[in-house]
Amino acid sequence: MFWKQAHDPAVLQEFSRNTLVDALGIEFLEVGDDFITARMPVDHRTVQPMRILHGGASVALAETLGSVASVLCLDDPNTHSPVGVEINANHLSQAKEGTFVYGTVKALKVGRRMHVWNIKIKDDSGKLICVSRLTIAVIERR
Repeated sequence: MFWKQAHDPAVLQEFSRNTLVDALGIEFLEVGDDFITARMPVDHRTVQPMRILHGGASVALAETLGSVASVLCLDDPNTHSPVGVEINANHLSQAKEGTFVYGTVKALKVGRRMHVWNIKIKDDSGKLICVSRLTIAVIERR
């Protein structure tokens, strides 16, 4: 198994209470052998004035997925923490208000001190909305 920590979606949701995840309505749906999927509503919390998905909301979903995936890959989350050091996103299409977008994260590299994640965000119909790459540094907790 790829993950080193408990990975029940309900536990991930509870872990994310009272954070940006909660504020944006992100829900963890599935943790597979090598991926995590979550969905986010395209609503008043996540749209721009044109009533389409805000690019920053897509980036927040992508970074959430990659960061959570990194936590699940840590040998000991009590002694080490994942921190984002770089994220990029290509916004390929729009998602309209009243729908959901679905993000799926998969590893490109999981090392001792660095993780690199690929995140694809699709709409309800499966159309690709955004692709993102996130680099995480694994640091010692102080």
